[in-house]
Amino acid sequence: MNDTSQNPDSMADSSPKTRPPMHSRPLSRRKFLAAAATATAATTVGCVSTPRQTASRDSLKLGISTYSYWHFRTEKYPIEQVIHHAADLGVEGVDILHRQMANETLSYLQGLKREAFFNGVDLIALSIHQDFVDPDPKVRQKNIDHTIHCMELAHEMGIPCIRLNSGRWNTIRSFDDLMAARGEEPILPGHTKDEGFQWCSDSIERCLPKAEELGVALALENHWGLTRTPEGLLRIVNAIESPWLGVLMDTGNFLEDPYTKLEAIAPQTIFVQAKTYCGGGEWYTLDLDYVRIARILKRVNYSGYVSLEMEGKEPASIAVPKSIAMLRKAFHSA
Repeated sequence: MNDTSQNPDSMADSSPKTRPPMHSRPLSRRKFLAAAATATAATTVGCVSTPRQTASRDSLKLGISTYSYWHFRTEKYPIEQVIHHAADLGVEGVDILHRQMANETLSYLQGLKREAFFNGVDLIALSIHQDFVDPDPKVRQKNIDHTIHCMELAHEMGIPCIRLNSGRWNTIRSFDDLMAARGEEPILPGHTKDEGFQWCSDSIERCLPKAEELGVALALENHWGLTRTPEGLLRIVNAIESPWLGVLMDTGNFLEDPYTKLEAIAPQTIFVQAKTYCGGGEWYTLDLDYVRIARILKRVNYSGYVSLEMEGKEPASIAVPKSIAMLRKAFHSA
């Protein structure tokens, strides 16, 4: 989902020692997500017309992000409707975008949980926004409080995982301008990238006791800001030793040389958001080879959900079903 320090690729030398892959550690973070299996037989995200296929429930566990139906451009698309679409497509999970929720009342949260249960669909993640890259401790505390609040929302809905951002320097205010700059922005004047990483790590650590208490894992995405590169992302994750923190792999957020970078973060991945760009992307378009991505995940024994984030301009009613069909085929072929 779309929301850096200057040249963050230079961070590798200062990264803490890399921890062993998730699947080899005593308490695997992937245990919080359902096991992936095989599917039915393709390949890239070219979004060619594909016959709609309905998956059986013993196939690859796919999800659909509610963001696939709403790109911050129009009136909010009801999450209840996305749950119905997932059920119709034989998709096992729905990944909720927090900003897309109609409200945060208890009746609304429980209503979403009921709707998912009645339709045989799991609520698998809550994708939230926060920003820990700020020199003001009060601002960081506000974002810590927001993260904890969202964990409580996830817990009420029975959601086992939230999407976490590092945050960014905000020296480029407009997101459209940030995308035009390929996600790169200058460091805040008077500060250093090391400060940014320390602010972020300290903030995440303060969220972890609540994550353990509620049973809600934190999945740090290779988003914009400090986690724009695998070195930046792993610098944060490897600095914090907790089974409640892992990596969220967004397949579309490494704009250059994506496969090498996805391979670098795969061992720590506990959740995957799979981008497609049918009809051309809202901000950019990548031609991703999902058989290759599936093989990267297979090599590290990834066993979690793969949640579709359709970010193209084609109507979601057309693009989502064929994107789901493509993902099923690609992961089966791997």
